[in-house]
Amino acid sequence: MSGPAFRPSHAVDFLIIGSGGAGGVMAKELSSAGFSVVVLEQGPWLKEKDFTHDEIKYSVRGGLMNDSDVQPSTFRENDGQPAKRLRAFEYGRQVGGGTVHFTANYWRFHETDFRECSLFGAIPGTGFADWPVTYADLEPWYTKAEYDLGISGQGGANPFEGPRSRPYPLPPMPVKSSGVLFERATRKLGLHPFPAPVAILSQPYAGRGACTHCGFCEIFGCEMRAKSSTLVSVIPVALKTGRCELRPGCYVRRIRTDSQGRVTGAVYFDSRRREIFQRAKAVVLCANGIESPRLLLQSKSKRFPEGLANSSGLVGKYLMWDNGAFASGLFEHPLNEFKSIQVTRVIHDYYRADPARGFYGGGGIDARFDFYPAGFALAGLPEDAPKWGDGYKRMLREYFTRTMSLLSHSTSLPREKNSITLDPEVKDAWGLPAARITFAQHPDDMAAMRWLLGKQREILEAAGAKKIWAAPVETFHPTRHLMGTCRMGNDPKTSVVNAFSKAHDVPNLFIVDGSNFVTSARQQPTATIQALAYRAADHLASLARLGDLGR
Repeated sequence: MSGPAFRPSHAVDFLIIGSGGAGGVMAKELSSAGFSVVVLEQGPWLKEKDFTHDEIKYSVRGGLMNDSDVQPSTFRENDGQPAKRLRAFEYGRQVGGGTVHFTANYWRFHETDFRECSLFGAIPGTGFADWPVTYADLEPWYTKAEYDLGISGQGGANPFEGPRSRPYPLPPMPVKSSGVLFERATRKLGLHPFPAPVAILSQPYAGRGACTHCGFCEIFGCEMRAKSSTLVSVIPVALKTGRCELRPGCYVRRIRTDSQGRVTGAVYFDSRRREIFQRAKAVVLCANGIESPRLLLQSKSKRFPEGLANSSGLVGKYLMWDNGAFASGLFEHPLNEFKSIQVTRVIHDYYRADPARGFYGGGGIDARFDFYPAGFALAGLPEDAPKWGDGYKRMLREYFTRTMSLLSHSTSLPREKNSITLDPEVKDAWGLPAARITFAQHPDDMAAMRWLLGKQREILEAAGAKKIWAAPVETFHPTRHLMGTCRMGNDPKTSVVNAFSKAHDVPNLFIVDGSNFVTSARQQPTATIQALAYRAADHLASLARLGDLGR
């Protein structure tokens, strides 16, 4: 069921571009509020029968992510370098977006994350700033997201978390071997482990079945509908309203505006590459932290010569993404971590920045196993492992069942020079400019990752690991958690959207996704993206009822 069939010439109340973490929420909330909605999604509409446990298809070839052959990107570390073609970022490319295949960590940001600039002061070489919203502003919407989607966790277990108005709707997932070892080790070190909050059902919920612990979770779609993606949670609710039409296979090339500077709809290529213009009274852009600014830059006109909603010149600027460090340990007895979900225990003891460390930054650390058999054979063993032969086979057999890893999720500072622009030479399969990424790590971010990696080694030692190995953080190449490229703020000169994700320059254009982020906190942005989406949808609906859209 795709919902009603609106004519492209019919101006629907809201045209939503993207159906991922934010787009799915916006579709459900706006259609449930009584408005006509069309959702354009560039990827396919997959169902449970389409998901398999094919590691090569999903883990190696990225079957649920953007295809760099048809959507190339280029990368450089500074604007003095030539940009080289590189798979520089990844995002979910199907109905439900990245929520279909993500690990499903679902952390709320901390209260201090929204006012760190006031707490720590300016950081040289960055656009470090406070958010125009607070944790208290978002708390009701975090709660609504947790109950609408189905989140498993234990409220109050994280001593560093902000106040909660309600507990999680579902109890935490069962602890894995890695979680038990991590919990014992961190408590021995005086730390405070807690059950990982995840967007996965620990019990049946809202007509969906609980997780069966098949082990094929991260990077894979869930054929059991237990992962709380927008595909299986809020999008079906939107379609049942009879006011939301979902169109997969639609690649948007431009958002159009009229002579007064209001958006009038979007031009897109359908699955047969026909060019279609869908009219709308308002546009809600939820394409992600790369594709949203790319589309705005493509949508330049006489009135918006530098790109749509870009009078500040900040569309595409302040790109932030998933920094962190990864360490693994070998244990005496089998852990069999290949079973069930990736993460069951986390610590936030090192989350808050501490000036005494000599740099800005902090992070959360979780215990996990991020490998499937083929991937582990290629990249899971330590550097000193034999590369072939009987020794390699013996080591692979021993290590695969006895290894666990720790992943830190650390800060990524907003730097104006870290950006997404349009590549002047490389085109995608539709003839549109490819995304050009310019990115270099801030020294504080590198220092934070090195410091956290030391803490990860300490924890593995305390857990009793026989052998510990880790790649240098200098080799870490971020690709996900795309944030910051259409930042929110109260001043149109220093931000792209206001506190409700409304574009400063365009009265009926709303940009709602990770691009709104002012700072990165400690990654895991999905809960905050969706809380912001629920808040924005409530505001949009109120404006529309009052007839204030487009003024």
